[in-house]
Amino acid sequence: MAQAHCQKPGAHVALNPRPRQIHASGPLRGRVAVPGDKSISHRALMLSALAVGESRIEGLLEGEDVLATAAAMRAMGATITRGDDGIWTVHGVGVGGLMQPATALDMGNSGTSTRLLMGLVASHDITVTFIGDASLTSRPMARVIDPLSQMGADITASPGGRLPLMVRGLNPAVPITYTLPVASAQVKSAILLAGLNTPGTTRVIEPVATRDHSERMLAGFGADLTVEQTPEGRVISLVGEAELKPQQIVVPGDPSSAAFLVVAATIVPGSDVVVANVGLNPTRAGIFTALRMMGADITELDPRTVGGEPVADLRVRHAKLTAIEVPADLAPSMIDEYPILFVAAACATGTTVARGAHELRVKESDRIAAMAAALGEIGVRTEEYDDGLAIHGSGGAGLPGGGTIATKLDHRIAMSLSVAALVSDRPVEIDDASPIATSYPIFFASLDALRGTNDVAAA
Repeated sequence: MAQAHCQKPGAHVALNPRPRQIHASGPLRGRVAVPGDKSISHRALMLSALAVGESRIEGLLEGEDVLATAAAMRAMGATITRGDDGIWTVHGVGVGGLMQPATALDMGNSGTSTRLLMGLVASHDITVTFIGDASLTSRPMARVIDPLSQMGADITASPGGRLPLMVRGLNPAVPITYTLPVASAQVKSAILLAGLNTPGTTRVIEPVATRDHSERMLAGFGADLTVEQTPEGRVISLVGEAELKPQQIVVPGDPSSAAFLVVAATIVPGSDVVVANVGLNPTRAGIFTALRMMGADITELDPRTVGGEPVADLRVRHAKLTAIEVPADLAPSMIDEYPILFVAAACATGTTVARGAHELRVKESDRIAAMAAALGEIGVRTEEYDDGLAIHGSGGAGLPGGGTIATKLDHRIAMSLSVAALVSDRPVEIDDASPIATSYPIFFASLDALRGTNDVAAA
């Protein structure tokens, strides 16, 4: 059934909003690279900071979320610098060596930073206060608080299990076996990171597999980690009091960022684009599976492995899309890409139904309600469910457009509606484009390069 949802007053108010007006586009042409993968960038900084010695990271995403992680690791003792060549160098403190930060850690808009760092702190003998912006402060943290409390951390949160919150770590912490009640790579990763400094074996059981960047990278740094498929699901076991070895890391392009350009090239007539160096980890690539099911023309060029992750260049040409019922089992591998999938569905023939995505309610915004409202503002009919949307497509015709989009401080809402504007009959105004800097600071520059124009202008 359709649902009505109210936002907490003041929860999505920007201090210095930067509105933008986006106009329709001619064909997108050319080759473009997207910034480094956000999930991998966070983990690369954290694990490098826990290794003994010097790690080097190439291709790190320099968005606000990742920079918040870098600042937090510096505050807890790691030495982190950026060279003029764009390569980041990290001198770690070793597992168990995190220091008491002098002030609260400001996580900005980054839920990943917050939840994973809570895990790191939980098994160290330090006390850390986490704060964030209005959007992050509205997001629940109970799903991380529960298992970390079982490991012995003392966590005091604001009402509703929200930020600001304080974590008093316990050393030695208590190893646990924890079955994830919801599919969440962030919860899994927080527990495994806490397990690094916990004697004994910490286990996480995943009934539904989620993105596996933490497992790949922990193993790469030398942690004693095993993964077993069982009737109960994936069982990830980590032997604690680990000694991590410094690494040379190359971060592939972020598939979540690439998805915006892939959809743009798919829906804008005459387009032919190559998006270079895209990470295609199977636990992250669900958006490309869904788009191909709809008829998208996506070809993988030069498939290769970079830093243990599958990578390829994606050639994307305009294609007519047909509505589908999105398989619910794709949700864990494309949870961040639903907003841009909804835009693709708005341009398809028929009604696309996407269900099984409850997690969208607790992202940077309530992405189901926010996208239903945003699509409605540009003339797209939708039906809202508790776990997704039905989107009535235009049959390939241009979208009506017009209106001003409330982005709710959510970078993916802002970018998704910017892509929708490229095929809209009237310009679309984004009420605040500033959150885009959290994950894709050069998003508009990438679009301009493919458009061969510079008419994506500030309003």
